[in-house]
Amino acid sequence: MRSASILLVLTCAAAPTLAAQRPDSSAKEGSPFEPIALPAPGSIRTGSGAPGPAYWQQRVDYRIRATLDTAARAVSGEERITYTNNSPDTLRYLWLHLEQNLFNSASRGAQLYDRESRWGTAGAEGGFTIRSVTAGGTRLTHTVNGTLMRVDLPKPLPPKGRFVFDVAFGFPFGPNSNRMGIEEIDGGVIYEVAQWYPRLAVYDDVRGWNTEQYYGQGEFYLEYGSFDVSLTVPADMLVAATGTLQNPREVLTPEQGARLARARRSDSTVVIRGRDEIGNPASRPRPESGMLTWRFAADSVRDFAWAASRVFVWDAARANQGRTLAMSFYPPSADSIWNRSTQYVRFAVEKYGRWMPYPYPVAINVNGIEGGMEYPMLVFCRNRTNAGALFSVTDHEIGHTWFPMVVGSNERLYAWMDEGLNTFQNYYNWEEMYPGQPNRRANPASYLQYAEQETVPVMTPADRIPPAHLGQAAYNKPGLALRLLRDEVVGAQLFDSALREYARRWAYKHPTPADFFRSIEDGVGEDLDWFWRGWFYGTGTLDQAVEGVEVRTDSTGRTASLVRLRNAGELVMPVTLEATLDDGSTRTLRLPAEIWFGGARYTAVVEGPRRVTGVVVDPRSALPDAKRDNNRWGEPKVADAGR
Repeated sequence: MRSASILLVLTCAAAPTLAAQRPDSSAKEGSPFEPIALPAPGSIRTGSGAPGPAYWQQRVDYRIRATLDTAARAVSGEERITYTNNSPDTLRYLWLHLEQNLFNSASRGAQLYDRESRWGTAGAEGGFTIRSVTAGGTRLTHTVNGTLMRVDLPKPLPPKGRFVFDVAFGFPFGPNSNRMGIEEIDGGVIYEVAQWYPRLAVYDDVRGWNTEQYYGQGEFYLEYGSFDVSLTVPADMLVAATGTLQNPREVLTPEQGARLARARRSDSTVVIRGRDEIGNPASRPRPESGMLTWRFAADSVRDFAWAASRVFVWDAARANQGRTLAMSFYPPSADSIWNRSTQYVRFAVEKYGRWMPYPYPVAINVNGIEGGMEYPMLVFCRNRTNAGALFSVTDHEIGHTWFPMVVGSNERLYAWMDEGLNTFQNYYNWEEMYPGQPNRRANPASYLQYAEQETVPVMTPADRIPPAHLGQAAYNKPGLALRLLRDEVVGAQLFDSALREYARRWAYKHPTPADFFRSIEDGVGEDLDWFWRGWFYGTGTLDQAVEGVEVRTDSTGRTASLVRLRNAGELVMPVTLEATLDDGSTRTLRLPAEIWFGGARYTAVVEGPRRVTGVVVDPRSALPDAKRDNNRWGEPKVADAGR
């Protein structure tokens, strides 16, 4: 990694100059600047943080045919999976995720967490029924291990080989709310359907098969590919799903088709089916069978989710100058707030395009039982009671399109790589939508409350983070850290450029933390091991202090003020000083984090003739300093209200 420095900035040419900045060589504290031991780079993952010439990943394509049985409240289906082995390894079996098995009372997740509070009644049973696993009509040996299933291949699958097989499956809906489920509302039922089909685990160059069990707290890590999905549901239902609807004339009325076409040309929200049409037979096609099959197609996605209800209000508008159709589905009782949802979707889709343009043809928000969860092209956001709360959750879930739906990190192991990065970008969207209003994203005050507790490192795997700490360790702390890195360490221009390059490099690929750290350093031109170590690997706090000022005069009559600083916490950060001089003037100095190379004490020497009479460390309160009572010395200028 590279060494670099940050320039000291004096605000006025006439100001006293900083003649010397001297670390205290007697300091004995351990250094936070030791290098981090990252995996060795190579031809697959390079030292710059970019994928190398030998980078590979697997591909999985799905064709799924499924039916929703509203009487039994169950889904049954069949899938044909095409697995392409792009690895250099010969595979003798495949691993698939069966996350529905979480909802069995014998599951590990049921033992780890309080079942009733997390996903419904303690006695309810769920889980997959695997009716068959076949290839070319021949049954394949398969073994279920909790929320995973191993499928033994009839013969080894060589590099560049392809294997096609079929799985017939089904599962019941329980009274659950772990990222999916059913909600009875407004005289109907809303079905939110996710983790609903057996899906391939990731086989990668870092760990081989990624076979972490699903406990209900960690999220997902999946391969990219295409989906061809047919969903058969009662004809009076509307369906929202990942992908582009392939047969609108079969499942929509002519009027709904015309409204949808109008929405594709409109920046204003267009109602496709209004609350006054719910229950009106004319608002839906009426086939003799009473059922309709909705067909969807999607490519370059890692998952597929859907929702269905006969009580959906549906509205839409164009985004990205018509490249994307933003849509919302919600019950009629929510329309006083949710009629704003589609505009919030548009806002998020367009603003987060700062990293890369939104890549998909649709972006959908669904109001149902799940509080907030993201899938490709579709998010679930439970009802909110005010516009700010609805904006916040919508903006957050749509933001996940970039991290991890496009930049496909392993959420089971590194929750911060999607939640922290997303929280970071959410901060700026909130500031633009609600300037001056309290912002809970990347929030220093809530981080400081958390930091006073016994904390866990950000790098802790998601399921090993105590539930009470998840919001800070996975979301707020890493989001705040990245905001500080951008705004207080390297600057917005360099950081934004580096993050855009990281997103470009790893779009539709599988980055690790080392790839992220190296890519950001490569883009900003800094060795940031000290930053990653403190914020992501450690649990320490920041405490910058001024211990005093000594005025000295040498034999020639030259006067200088020696400002003695201390880094009293475990974290290191740049230091901003506001010095008050004996004529009442003030000067602001910025010192790089590297001043702590020599230890926890540092002396800044300010030449005269004016003497320093007061000092404030971090005068804008920009940093989450754990003990601000030691940030002042002497008679400093009183900070303006609101700083």
